[in-house]
Amino acid sequence: MTAAHRNPNTSPRPYRFSNDASRPSDATKPDETVAVRAGRENKFAPGEAIRDDLPQALPLPLAAHDALEIIEEAGGEAWCVGGFVRDALLGRPIHDVDIATSLPWPAVQEAFRDAGWGTVETGVAHGTLTVVRDGEPLEITTYRTDGTYSDGRHPDSVTQASSIEEDLKRRDFTINALAYHPARGIIDPFGGVADMERGVLRSVGDPTTRFSEDALRILRACRFASQLGVAIDPATFEAMIACKNLLRQVSGERVYRELERFVCGDYVHDALMACVDVLAFVLPELVAMKGCAQVTKYHIYDVLEHTAWVVQRTPPEPLQRWSALFHDMGKPAAAFFEETDEGPVEHFYGHAAVSVSLACGIMHRLPFPAWLRRDVPPLVRAHDDVVPPNARAVRRMLGRLGGRTDLFAALCDIKRADALAQAPFCAPRADTADELRALMEQILEEEAAFTVKHLAINGRDIMALGVAASPEVGRLLDACLDAVIDERVPNEREELLAFAEKLRRETS
Repeated sequence: MTAAHRNPNTSPRPYRFSNDASRPSDATKPDETVAVRAGRENKFAPGEAIRDDLPQALPLPLAAHDALEIIEEAGGEAWCVGGFVRDALLGRPIHDVDIATSLPWPAVQEAFRDAGWGTVETGVAHGTLTVVRDGEPLEITTYRTDGTYSDGRHPDSVTQASSIEEDLKRRDFTINALAYHPARGIIDPFGGVADMERGVLRSVGDPTTRFSEDALRILRACRFASQLGVAIDPATFEAMIACKNLLRQVSGERVYRELERFVCGDYVHDALMACVDVLAFVLPELVAMKGCAQVTKYHIYDVLEHTAWVVQRTPPEPLQRWSALFHDMGKPAAAFFEETDEGPVEHFYGHAAVSVSLACGIMHRLPFPAWLRRDVPPLVRAHDDVVPPNARAVRRMLGRLGGRTDLFAALCDIKRADALAQAPFCAPRADTADELRALMEQILEEEAAFTVKHLAINGRDIMALGVAASPEVGRLLDACLDAVIDERVPNEREELLAFAEKLRRETS
């Protein structure tokens, strides 16, 4: 499997192995999963255990450092494990630190209580205890080996393991099967560091076994591809395809959480193109987008790759990313061809409404939060609407969006990304999106009206003219707002009342 489909006109973004705290650099991993970055020798040999060729001082939080000491003073062995080690080596932001230890959880609990820490029995059935100091929690888990996974998520039984190496065997991917100690360095029994250096995501041991234990790992692989820019090892990817039916066992909540992390990843374009056949099991709407060619002068990609670029080029926030993923989802259903002198041309009239319908179906099938179910549809519905770069048009669109300036700003983000993902001659439309945002800021600064709430009159004033409480009140207010936006009537009480009275008489 190649790493992904790429636009040859864009700069590559190599996967970066780093020890600084910056974000991944501007480009992507090598084109083949087994390749090493050009010009750099791969000095890390898979299968090494203690590594003395890596930075020995990772940015370990003080609480985690103290926790290691408490365990060791109690006679145990302890290592920092999992995502902390991976992210620290990659120079990514550090979040939670997990610790693995040779001590059984009751001994861990006793040691930390003696040291004045709080303890919470969060997962003691699986050997996990949470310890707390100054409101900062740390998860500490006894070395273990897992039994069978009959529910596709939790092991039916766990057995205390004899070593950290045994414990690391149960991890999902080699880049997560690392352990670190500030005095002893890094343990890397499965070549996770070499895989990071090559930009490869590979299962620990047999991938089919790993995915059968917990099918969510299939989506985690897609998520890591999107977040880290890694290419998925061919054998691992083949197992993902073979095991994707197991995703039926995974709760909607867990699926949604992984998908949101996926769409918000820094390398989502490459990951979506590479993983679409896996993702389609939980988002079958993607299938029709793949290969829907968009035979029109405005496009150079099929619907799927166009969408992937739009998602990539929007800010990594759930509202913009989900709206971008859904914005053209209705095109395959709306597509039809027109014969012209230059040949057939494909049209997609009404596709935005179809996209809204599909998006709403997905957001109710999966447990999207209510705020996204509320805010995504208006953005998808309006993404293709022409908004000329003038104050009147911006005020009208703001009104259509219920006065939500945050939605208008997100719409500008999507319009900008949409323009950059079309044919090159469409790129100037990105500047138009920036103009629209600037016009909104100007409108806000001038306190210009764009909803009926901004008018100098209200519904009570309309009823005082003799209009009964009815839809007629709203119609007259809307007409007043139109007149204000068109600058036919100033937003002043007496002028608006006179205008409303005139309309009332003309329509009565």
